[in-house]
Amino acid sequence: MVSPKDNAAPTTHGCIAVDKFGCQILFLHAETGAIETVLDGFPETVHELLVRPEASRAYVPIFGDGIHGNNPHPGHQIVVIDIDAQSHVADIDVSPLAAPHTMRIGPDGLIYVTCEDSGVVAIIDPDQNAVIGTIDAGSRNCHRLEISPDGTRVYTENEEDCSVSVIDLQARKLLGQIKTPHALGGLAVSADSKTVIAVDDESPALFLIDADLGEVSESLPLEGLDEPAQIARYSPEFNVLVLTSMVGDRALLIDADFQGQTAIPTGRQPMDMAFRGNELFVACQGDGTIHVIDLEERQTSRKFMAGVGCESVGFF
Repeated sequence: MVSPKDNAAPTTHGCIAVDKFGCQILFLHAETGAIETVLDGFPETVHELLVRPEASRAYVPIFGDGIHGNNPHPGHQIVVIDIDAQSHVADIDVSPLAAPHTMRIGPDGLIYVTCEDSGVVAIIDPDQNAVIGTIDAGSRNCHRLEISPDGTRVYTENEEDCSVSVIDLQARKLLGQIKTPHALGGLAVSADSKTVIAVDDESPALFLIDADLGEVSESLPLEGLDEPAQIARYSPEFNVLVLTSMVGDRALLIDADFQGQTAIPTGRQPMDMAFRGNELFVACQGDGTIHVIDLEERQTSRKFMAGVGCESVGFF
């Protein structure tokens, strides 16, 4: 259970959401959810989100006009947003790489992003707004990416390949792949970097991977979800792991020791999420809502409309 002292009072002053179905980027009032600014005119279609408040920047990849596994016209750029000015200020051209998706900041200050159709992790220098290198991911199904908290490894989940790729971050080298019993839908890494959590895309379960051994150590059934989950996200303090499922209407909160699970109703097709103090904001692309979950009470406290169908949300 999350207590008030575990999460400091919110220090954010703004909220940004990626409206995938509306192909626009929204700036929202952090308390009321009221739309303050709409940025549009982007190629199809905006996916995912990386926010760097310290640099007044947010990054949104143009994945393409399809979805994973069916993306006829993959994108080749990442949109750069000035979050203070609430404006579109630049684009990062990743050509010839295609279908940029999940982005994470490394301990070196560089941005690492999966380029699904190219089977690589691209390395972007945010000062130059340019690709400065690539790392072979070993799969053209690499969709989501996480960096271990200790900063030594990059992991990609490779969806239908039923594997997780392991990359040495310092050496920028693919070390190998960890096989999983089923196809995957999401990825997370524990606070001590010893457990990689891979989301089973074929049944409501998680595969807990021993990072040192490089193999699945346990399959954890999910309680309160009828369908497989998809996105996995740890809170900043790593005391709760949250799962959502695009084919469902609930978020699942799992204690850090994996002993307690709580399913909480949300809108349709809950996708990515963001933490703000003791609150969790869940973007529900299926009905255009963002649901706010009180983490202490473990229940939805409010909801509001945000565009056509937001996939991702973040704070600054």
